[in-house]
Amino acid sequence: MKIVIANESHFKYANIICETIADSAKVRGTGIAKRTPEYIIKKLENGNAVIALDGETFAGFCYIEVWEHEQYVANSGLIVHPDFRAQGLAKKIKKKVFELSKQKFPHAKIFGITTGLPVMKINYELGYKPVTFSELTEDPEFWKGCQTCKNFDVLTRTDQKMCLCTGMLYDPETKKENKKVNGKAFKRLKSIKESLLLKKRSKE
Repeated sequence: MKIVIANESHFKYANIICETIADSAKVRGTGIAKRTPEYIIKKLENGNAVIALDGETFAGFCYIEVWEHEQYVANSGLIVHPDFRAQGLAKKIKKKVFELSKQKFPHAKIFGITTGLPVMKINYELGYKPVTFSELTEDPEFWKGCQTCKNFDVLTRTDQKMCLCTGMLYDPETKKENKKVNGKAFKRLKSIKESLLLKKRSKE
């Protein structure tokens, strides 16, 4: 298995990357923003993506988005093909794209939003902390990317203050603390958010 910084030679994988992202959204029943092959190709072309390959077979992917004149960077679209799941590949891809982000944008705050508990755990191990959406980029183009998510109505109803996703942020100016990942704490955080949003929805 090779995990490499993507380039023009990987254009042929754009369609399967998009298909894998879309299929994962259907299976999970949670929000994953859709991406077009053209969008993915731009990431491959400018070296802002990481791809995992088993020989010539696509295995996984993640890309970098840059916001507010390189003040913020997001690692988005993390996906592992079903044939290669449950092998720890997502964690390896996430670490690779995280290191690439720090290398290319050393002063940027790195953030992400996710509904997935495994991704939250990986982020935490890398030094991310759970934060409110107000601490993330205010660039409207980033939030437009959520429009294809099935939970977008939740984001709009709360005036972009919260959603089923959890925001997580890595600030290079903050020294990383070595703490053991508390899976129960993440599950409780996710449960509380979902309860609050369901309660709010029932009152409307």
